[in-house]
Amino acid sequence: MTRQQVLDLYFIEARAKLIDLGAFLDRVERAAGEEDFRMTAFRAALGELSQGETSKARRVLLSFSDPTTEPIPAATTKAACGAWPGTK
Repeated sequence: MTRQQVLDLYFIEARAKLIDLGAFLDRVERAAGEEDFRMTAFRAALGELSQGETSKARRVLLSFSDPTTEPIPAATTKAACGAWPGTK
């Protein structure tokens, strides 16, 4: 596809997702309490989108991922939380 075709096909959907993200950030910032590691990872992922490099989706995914290679002896939670709580 040409760039124009990609824009014609996906722009409105991407625009709606950005508006949703803005609403999510507004809700988080209005709420009482401190942000946790998930918002730290989220903000890092947002920063990846503004970089002029390619592979944005890969870099966003990696910003949420556990970079360690050694397995842990046991799970510490019952479910995935969507972001790695450790320090990179």
